[in-house]
Amino acid sequence: MRGPAIMPTVPGRSEQRTSRERFDDLALGIVTEIDERWQDRLGLVEYAVEDTPQIPDDWSLDTVPLSSLVRGSGSTPTRLVLFRRPIEHRSDNRGELEALLLTVIVEQVAELLGIDAEDVDPRYEGL
Repeated sequence: MRGPAIMPTVPGRSEQRTSRERFDDLALGIVTEIDERWQDRLGLVEYAVEDTPQIPDDWSLDTVPLSSLVRGSGSTPTRLVLFRRPIEHRSDNRGELEALLLTVIVEQVAELLGIDAEDVDPRYEGL
């Protein structure tokens, strides 16, 4: 088959969402829920998605980071970055992707707050 499966309503814009857009939507939904629940203790946190991490040459080949958490100082906000490709690579379907995203985000927020991950989001306990 050549060409799009669905004719776009807006020329030059695909009607089907890309995997990047679907990932961003899932991440945004989870981040929004957690950030609203913990905003009073989190303060200003920037959330971002990057395709892959920048891995130094001396990094162990056994692991690839799924996220990065850089604590803010002064006027610089804390920054939580999710790495899309490594997370997607470990997920076979949307349910697994959502569960892994929730796990990564909850664990990073728990680290930031200095509390147990189960206390950040009750869904974490069942994973």
